[in-house]
Amino acid sequence: MSRIRAACAALVILPLVLAACGQAASSSSSTAGPAAQASPSEAASGGFPVTLSTANGEVTLEAQPTNIVSLSPTATEMLFAVGAGQQVTAVDEFSNYPSEAPTTDLSGFDPNIETIAGYEPDLVVTSDETGEIATALEEVGVGVLTLPAAVTLDDSYEQIEQLGKATGHADEAAAVAEQMRDDIDKIAADLPELDQPLRYYHELDDTYYSVTSDTFIGQIYGLLGLRNIADEAPDDAGGYPQLSSEFIVDANPDLIFLADTKCCGQSAETVAQRAGWDRISAVTSDGVVALDDDIASRWGPRVVDLLRTVADAVQQQATSG
Repeated sequence: MSRIRAACAALVILPLVLAACGQAASSSSSTAGPAAQASPSEAASGGFPVTLSTANGEVTLEAQPTNIVSLSPTATEMLFAVGAGQQVTAVDEFSNYPSEAPTTDLSGFDPNIETIAGYEPDLVVTSDETGEIATALEEVGVGVLTLPAAVTLDDSYEQIEQLGKATGHADEAAAVAEQMRDDIDKIAADLPELDQPLRYYHELDDTYYSVTSDTFIGQIYGLLGLRNIADEAPDDAGGYPQLSSEFIVDANPDLIFLADTKCCGQSAETVAQRAGWDRISAVTSDGVVALDDDIASRWGPRVVDLLRTVADAVQQQATSG
């Protein structure tokens, strides 16, 4: 088992860990791509000092940061999307999008304060308070924004706008969030009405960990009127139950979404080879959808790409049925 897969399998029930799973990804969506990058001196939206209310309390930035370290793949994508890419000087080992992100061997799960400080940041963005990193960095005069894994889409929009204000790109960030809202509304509105909601199974890894409708990803599927088979699991495990093969076969989902194509090498072909799965409607009707692990686990601008992929699968099932 690879190091990445081991980390994901061991901690897959935590939304934070999902942000680290997967290898390099690409997307053709205009929503997902980074915004045109203005130099720090040209970025004039939002005045300083600015005070933000974050998960690690109120944070005041006296001046526009020009040396940002991101320890969160989702935050990295957000920073580039709002136009702050040129201010980012180092990102963690899993921040593989966009391609120009300055990836290092920094760890977001086990951060080393001395190594981070070696980049001389004036702002560090994290997704968790691992090792009391915020306190330690603030003691040496470094601003820290802690942005936990989003629970709702509104959380994602708020984090994008917070990063915009923190980096001097408030207007660009507001535009990114508004474009996401418009795109998501349009994708949902363009779907045909179905007589019966389609049932789906979202696979986190090949040991059948899944998500319930109470999770962020479950809510994304809910926007399209899909029904989640994991909601019927005897133990929801805080929103991330481990289902059994028999449970999934008996539930007979119309759609199967694989968020383990990179970490675990899963595909429509491997799913069809599982014992008894050749009887599942999703398998017999070409309803097994390979997702990009990264896009399916980061709650930033590329959520639109994820929703579009799911909507395309729903559209295909609706027209073929």
